[in-house]
Amino acid sequence: MDTRNMEQMLDLLRTTAAQASGGVKSVKESAESGGADFAQVLKSSIDQVNHAQKQATQMAENLAAGNTEQNLHEVMAALQTASLSFQEMVQVRNRLVTAYENVMNMQV
Repeated sequence: MDTRNMEQMLDLLRTTAAQASGGVKSVKESAESGGADFAQVLKSSIDQVNHAQKQATQMAENLAAGNTEQNLHEVMAALQTASLSFQEMVQVRNRLVTAYENVMNMQV
């Protein structure tokens, strides 16, 4: 079973969690001279979730079409990984909306 995609997603989740908690910077950010650009990190995360969903959908379509390149368990793992990454993205969005509402409700 090919676990590269799962490992990449786990690395992404760990990096995102570390960034959200103010922890260790990712390798890419450490190499850059400036700080992390929030918009760029958010866009990158959304792009990775989108890529995982497209890849999982393509694998499922190939399996349904009779392509024996992937096993059923690889397709199911890819679909679950895409689902979990999407759920994580929704939770991040919910936290951002809550933070925005809190800031907007502050008395100046």
